[in-house]
Amino acid sequence: MGRLCAGGMVAGLLLAGCQRGADAGKSAAKGDQPVSVVIERIQPQPWTDTVQALGTVKAHESVTVTAKVSETVQSVHFDSGQWVNRGAPLVTLTGQQQQAALAAAAASAKEADTLYQRQSQLAAQQLIAKSMLDTQKATRDAAIAQVTQIRANLSDRVIRAPFSGLLGLRQVSPGTLVTPGTAIATLDDVSRVYVDFPVPETELANVSPGQSITGTTQAWPGREFSGTVQTSAGRLDTGSRAMTMRGDFANPDRALKPGMLVNVEVTRGTHPAIVVPELAVMQVGSQTFVWRVTPENKAQKVEVELGGRIPGKAMVSKGLDGGDRIVVDGVGKVKADATLKAAPPATVPTGTAHK
Repeated sequence: MGRLCAGGMVAGLLLAGCQRGADAGKSAAKGDQPVSVVIERIQPQPWTDTVQALGTVKAHESVTVTAKVSETVQSVHFDSGQWVNRGAPLVTLTGQQQQAALAAAAASAKEADTLYQRQSQLAAQQLIAKSMLDTQKATRDAAIAQVTQIRANLSDRVIRAPFSGLLGLRQVSPGTLVTPGTAIATLDDVSRVYVDFPVPETELANVSPGQSITGTTQAWPGREFSGTVQTSAGRLDTGSRAMTMRGDFANPDRALKPGMLVNVEVTRGTHPAIVVPELAVMQVGSQTFVWRVTPENKAQKVEVELGGRIPGKAMVSKGLDGGDRIVVDGVGKVKADATLKAAPPATVPTGTAHK
């Protein structure tokens, strides 16, 4: 009986060992199967470098219209959001007191001038002293100056647009008492606009006045605005170590509004570079890499540095050379040293590069 048990145990152990050997053989056979991926041989191609930044729209000219004197609003000549030309009257303030003072001063000036003319005739006949004529001339000139001063005060009662532009919300109504500094409305010339954007210290050598720039906004998806770099702030911000650059954009349809955010791209130039499909680039933590295909069709992980991106493409500044073969689709199922098999793009599932 003991012999039978021992024999059974030995047979069981042999059977288990055989089973494990068979499973290991299957696993080995499975691991040797090539992985189907799309492989592409890369070559240098033209690449246009850009500097990207987030900018803010500013009006070409901008002012808050205010009163110069303390007075009551008599009438308002504009509506909110209206476009006005330079010199157009916006608000008229009451000025009855100044009108009365102007009439009195004008009468005095007229009387002084009439008396001066008479004394001029008498002086010509040497019937009065020349000093008397000089005194009367001074009186007449003072009266005329008084008229000019009152008329200037009256002109301050009509508030006009200092330049052509778009008015903001109206802040006053007839009967409102305004004082110097009281806001009446904002006025912005947006026929052209500025876009101020920061440029890092490391990129200052690549951005200069006259360069072409393009801008895009979330308000107008799919539309590009063209402009040029106009000038710079002249000094760097000590906190961000960036300099504010100013772009000049034509804005004939007033699509760009002051305060709007604009994604700015400054074109730096075109040069040959290694450009790969964006799907070929893997990002795991702080590591950026691609799968290079060796001459033996094995997968080799290669860390790369990117010099820029455009939709669907990435420029590799370090890590790859022209003529290298890389995996451009199906990268999610590749492991180091795996055997690779080239397959047509249509047979490989996509969308695994950025998971």
